[in-house]
Amino acid sequence: MTEYDELMTALGAAGGDRAILDDPATAHIVVVGKQVVSSRSLPGLEVEADSTEDGVRVKIRLREGIQLALPVHTCFGVVHREGEQQIKIEVVLERNSSARFIAHCLFPNAERVRHVMDAAIEIGAGASMWYQERHFHGPHGGIEVIPRAAVRIGKGGRYTSDFTLTDGRVGSLDIDYDVEADEDAVVELTARVFGHGSDEIRIRERVVLDGENSRGIIKTRIAVEDDAMAEVTGITEGNAAGARGHVDCMEIIRDRAVAKAIPIVSVTHPQAKVTHEAAIGSVDKHQLETLMAHGLAPEEAVDVIVKGMLG
Repeated sequence: MTEYDELMTALGAAGGDRAILDDPATAHIVVVGKQVVSSRSLPGLEVEADSTEDGVRVKIRLREGIQLALPVHTCFGVVHREGEQQIKIEVVLERNSSARFIAHCLFPNAERVRHVMDAAIEIGAGASMWYQERHFHGPHGGIEVIPRAAVRIGKGGRYTSDFTLTDGRVGSLDIDYDVEADEDAVVELTARVFGHGSDEIRIRERVVLDGENSRGIIKTRIAVEDDAMAEVTGITEGNAAGARGHVDCMEIIRDRAVAKAIPIVSVTHPQAKVTHEAAIGSVDKHQLETLMAHGLAPEEAVDVIVKGMLG
């Protein structure tokens, strides 16, 4: 079996469909390790992917006014037990364009793997980008995942990001996102992670609402068990009239796990408003008892509650 076939097997296990990559109407990028296996552009959408000494460089540009009907699919992964993957991505959405991106990051056998993602995203005035990232990890926990993103949203633009890592061991996760929003721009950041064993989860997300009437929400849902740890820092700054932001963090802990939430809100304009809420605790006793009364074993009931919280 080739490395590509192994990656496609992992894609299927993660709920993806390799047939989508063969569709000529769907733009995509597939990277195995440091090798660009496949990519496809479309009219109005330029996709460039090249291997470099350090890893892979990707450039994506969506031209003004183009609104893609189908999502752009990206698939990055390492199928060996050991390896390193560095991805540098530049994404530009020109004025009044819109696109959805579905990314699968696949590491089914990782025992000593390092995956670094460094993204620079520019969303033009009136443009909209929806980005969904799904991770699929193996059972060993020997992986280090380091996503970095710097996002700028123009007037009336929108950026929605949804990160999920609930399949397999997390290993070490260190997310660091910075988003700047102009006038009437909207930001939505969601992260869902389930840590086991000795997994380490660190998430830092910062939303800067610099434009009038800009909006932002940071929503984080974390579950940790065994000896796992999680530290979540959500930062929102309201710096203009009518700016509205909210930080919402919920964490469930079991066994000897440790969780920390650090909501930071800053307001520099008298007509801006930023709020926050954070909740950390064990599984709700009433929910647990209700599910057990319906015949579920304690462990099964806990799994239902955690999966429900993670969405």
